[in-house]
Amino acid sequence: MTVPLSDSALDQLFLKARTRNGWTDRPVSEDLIRQLYDLVKNGPTALNACPGRFVWVRSEAGKATLAGLASEGNRARILAAPVTVIVAHDLDFAEQLPQLFPARGEAMKPMFKNSPMAEPMAFRNGTLQGAYLILAARALGLDAGPMSGFNNAGVDEAFFAGTSIKSNFICCLGYGSDEALFPRNPRLAFDEAGRFA
Repeated sequence: MTVPLSDSALDQLFLKARTRNGWTDRPVSEDLIRQLYDLVKNGPTALNACPGRFVWVRSEAGKATLAGLASEGNRARILAAPVTVIVAHDLDFAEQLPQLFPARGEAMKPMFKNSPMAEPMAFRNGTLQGAYLILAARALGLDAGPMSGFNNAGVDEAFFAGTSIKSNFICCLGYGSDEALFPRNPRLAFDEAGRFA
């Protein structure tokens, strides 16, 4: 039986967690990145399709390439963060369905081959996996700084050329500083954002 998380865990994941713009120089190890992915991969996706693909940019050359494709306001963040992950999705995700969904994956593969259904399925579920990444990072004691504000076509050419993978958003990861930390903005109240039916 599952039980509610503690207040401190909810604070770490949601209530006190902040989107970071500044970073300390504390490194993020490869082992921690792999541990992070091992959490992300277990989040639910439709048909267990797992279309999310991730490039963990941490080399100086990789950072320079990615920063050069980002908006001016995002360049310094990418260069300062220990890791910036490109969250992407594979339009050919169905190739892995027999492995990931053994019960019916082989039979469902043709449904997504050269089909207009593939792109929204890949985008929706890859985005879900990107959201899991932010929460998994926070659960492991990392800070996250997700952002758009980059040239998707340029990133696809630089990091995914010759593949069926398309970038969605990028997310800096590391141990945040309070540098350039904005005040928390308001959120919509329950009745402003939803209703019972």
